[in-house]
Amino acid sequence: MVINPHLPLVYHHDYSFDFDVAHRFVMSKFADLYQNLLHSGHIQQNLFTPERATLACLEGVHCPQYLHDLTHNLLDAKAQRRIGLPWSAELMARTFTEAQGTLHTAQLALKHGVACHLAGGTHHAHSDFGSGYCMVNDLAYTATALIEQKLATNVLIFDLDVHQGDGTAAILQHNPYVFTCSVHCEKNFPFRKISSDCDIGLPIGLQDRQYIEIVASTLTSLIRDLNPSIVLYDAGVDIWQHDSLGKLDISWQGIEQRDRTVLTLCQQFGVPVATVIGGGYDKDHARLAERHSIVIKQAAII
Repeated sequence: MVINPHLPLVYHHDYSFDFDVAHRFVMSKFADLYQNLLHSGHIQQNLFTPERATLACLEGVHCPQYLHDLTHNLLDAKAQRRIGLPWSAELMARTFTEAQGTLHTAQLALKHGVACHLAGGTHHAHSDFGSGYCMVNDLAYTATALIEQKLATNVLIFDLDVHQGDGTAAILQHNPYVFTCSVHCEKNFPFRKISSDCDIGLPIGLQDRQYIEIVASTLTSLIRDLNPSIVLYDAGVDIWQHDSLGKLDISWQGIEQRDRTVLTLCQQFGVPVATVIGGGYDKDHARLAERHSIVIKQAAII
């Protein structure tokens, strides 16, 4: 196996910071992922550091009042509970940098064919509220920015996180240049789904073979129909059979095959692809980082 030393990777050390280790959201996973890739030789001279997204830029997809209240810790208790993360200046820094990181990854993918973000996939953030550990929607922000900057004529968001990308769907539902597709476990969070352009709700306990067939046929059809300028791929690893918030029965090998399938299809059709890591929940933090590394390690060998 030959590792591509030129695969662009995007990461910022602000992504992880001192955080409650007992919290269900593993804030250390970004730094753990970075260390995993560093030790495996995937990080060499190919690492890019993003800037922080400005509020003015984020207003393209988010309500200015919401951004103001979020930034200054003015959200009410109910809105804060819906997000599920305790407010801090460090959290705000990582949130706005992560959004820019996904845009930076997409820009690199357009240049190199593929690029990977060591974070991203905050698809539960809506225009005027946060939800499910997501405060600003990096996928909606990136897709919209690519169109506005005339770097892309149309964008396909291919979301394979186990949870439906409700915030992405809501923000982009009237955008004719972005197509949203979510393949997720139907009986899982969010319990109130927002219609994407294409939604495929999977039954609890679905296993590898059927899952890979659905992913491959769906992506093949979408690329043929849409001929997208770029695919933004949310490679959530909460589809794993032992993920604490998953409910599907996808093996470790199934995740590898899924990511290889998505990346190979994009390559075969000549469509640039930018990957984000999406969701993943595990008390074993090293194992979680290894799961999140799968998409990047697959991208490095295609």
